[in-house]
Amino acid sequence: MQKTIFVVDDNLTNLLMAETVLEKHYLVITLSSAMKMFTVLEKVKPDLILLDIDMPEMDGFEAIRRLKLNDLHMSIPVIFLTGRSESDIEAKGIELGAVDFIVKPFSEPVLLNRIMNHLDIDALIRDRSEQLLKRTTQLVRMKNGILFIMANLVEIRDPNTGGHIERTSVYMSLLLQEMMSQGVYADEIGNWNLELVVSSARLHDIGKIAIPDSILKKTGKLTPEEFDIIKTHSTEGERIIKLAIAQTGEEEFLENAKLIAAYHHERWNGLGYPYGLKETDIPLHGRIMAIADVYDALTSERPYKKAFTNEEAVRIIMADAGTQFDPLIAKIFSEINDKFDDARVSLTR
Repeated sequence: MQKTIFVVDDNLTNLLMAETVLEKHYLVITLSSAMKMFTVLEKVKPDLILLDIDMPEMDGFEAIRRLKLNDLHMSIPVIFLTGRSESDIEAKGIELGAVDFIVKPFSEPVLLNRIMNHLDIDALIRDRSEQLLKRTTQLVRMKNGILFIMANLVEIRDPNTGGHIERTSVYMSLLLQEMMSQGVYADEIGNWNLELVVSSARLHDIGKIAIPDSILKKTGKLTPEEFDIIKTHSTEGERIIKLAIAQTGEEEFLENAKLIAAYHHERWNGLGYPYGLKETDIPLHGRIMAIADVYDALTSERPYKKAFTNEEAVRIIMADAGTQFDPLIAKIFSEINDKFDDARVSLTR
């Protein structure tokens, strides 16, 4: 496909000369002012712009500033065509984002070669950028796939908690969205990749892989000794994910999962496990998952208990706000509990 070039200059002679040189090779659009260029840009996106510096109304420097502020136009290569050769002018143009300077009067070979070089470079950059985006997308898909497979290893081993992983991830997403909307812990959450955090929540029970089947699949009430073993799934999960980080170097990918796995059974009053942390000493990841996890446990049927209704689960959780749960996050939960109920119904059909 033929490349499109804008030539922007208030001098008619310069426009005609540039058009004569370029029209054999490119689709050339000549414009007598930067203002006209921006009007045409609304309909046509060129592959390269030849831009004069000294023009009335809007000079070339102001024009390139505006180009670089527009997401649609900022990637268009700009070459200044100018009769000025001062080094400070060139430095200013490069600083503003110009890829080259061509001093007028120009020769045909110089103009053509410079344009060809920059179009080739731009095409290479675009191609590499597309390849990088494709590879990044593939890596994200692969990472999410690994998370899904690892999480489901636990769910396959523990038949009593079918669907727990998917539901708690959705509940965590609902809490995070509302916390951001209301500005609750926004300074901390604002630095998170929320999609990655929610996806990582799937691994919160990964440590159950280390729990013996005789305990994990037990349908009756656990003995105190058995419950102590069950509680080790938090530290086992932390250990497994730390090992994965050390082996793969994927710290950003798995750090969220580690925090959720290790701390989702801590309690606001310091009486939780495994570390007995208190209040905001408990990482925020764990404080959020604590509510999502308990809500799902309450509203799910188990061999040893019936499923509580949404209303009953809300009453139980709110009664423990400020003792077991972060009171600010519990308040958010109470305000959107209908969304939890809708998600629960939808995901258990």
